[in-house]
Amino acid sequence: MRRFTFESPEGSMSALEFGNPADRLAAVWLHATGFNAMTYQSILAPLGLRTKVQAVDLRGHGRTTLPAKAWRMKSWKRHRDDVIAFLDREAPTKPVILGGHSMGATVALMVAGARPEKVAGLVLVDPVILLPSFYRAMHLTPFLARQSGMSKQARRRRAAFGSQQEIMDTYQGRGAFKTWRDPFLGDYIIDAFDRVDGNDPDSDAQIWKLLCTPKWEAATFAAQRNRPWRALAKVKKHKIPIAVLRPERDSVLTDRVAARLMRKCPQLVLKERTNTTHFLPMEAPYDVRDQLSSYISSLIEGFGEEEHGMIKRSLRD
Repeated sequence: MRRFTFESPEGSMSALEFGNPADRLAAVWLHATGFNAMTYQSILAPLGLRTKVQAVDLRGHGRTTLPAKAWRMKSWKRHRDDVIAFLDREAPTKPVILGGHSMGATVALMVAGARPEKVAGLVLVDPVILLPSFYRAMHLTPFLARQSGMSKQARRRRAAFGSQQEIMDTYQGRGAFKTWRDPFLGDYIIDAFDRVDGNDPDSDAQIWKLLCTPKWEAATFAAQRNRPWRALAKVKKHKIPIAVLRPERDSVLTDRVAARLMRKCPQLVLKERTNTTHFLPMEAPYDVRDQLSSYISSLIEGFGEEEHGMIKRSLRD
């Protein structure tokens, strides 16, 4: 794994790369709200044994330093445009598999809708896609999204801790993290916090602050003036293969939305994983990795379905 940055006039976008830097870029992964690229490294690293894959920290998340002004965050188009700029540099001539989780999955869909020539296939894990009536309401009354439970909860999130161990003790086995398997929580913490006290490295007096601030996370949850259904129509028109992985419990995708997705986009493949929640990548990482692997084989490497097998696994069952 190597870290690198994509520089722009606004600042830098931080990214991780797995595999041979000289290879063609095969896939790019986008994280969920409040998370970062490092969170998913145990899913992506094994893919680097055969090809090159990357994951980015979106604006306001992880090590990315692009300006994150909450009052300007109205929709996820800002993330979409950042990713397009990133792809223009990293994959200027050939399309990639674009994957993501939750918000990252929706942003991936929006990128494909805006620049279909950049995307060879989509792997979307429980994307945040709601009924069209919801988005109409958000365009007319955007202030309502700020009253959502997710946005309010994010604003109350604790932003500072006294040590990395305190962070681990606070999160492990609790709340959204209670179903996560190893090593996801530890990987998330690496790029979710930064030490800001300025004391000696061995000092017990430490302050670790969230890099994705509660204010920005809340604004991101509230930024729902999006148009995923318009993007889906473009994906359908350009016949971009699309796989949606849906958890069995607590899915963002309601039954009505899932049915509508399949009606609107016949090439879409919907897979439901038993015993999982919205945090499916942290609970069933092999399902995500294997879907990415399958699309890389068929859409990037050109192998037929009968010719490729799953790559080695790095996590214990």
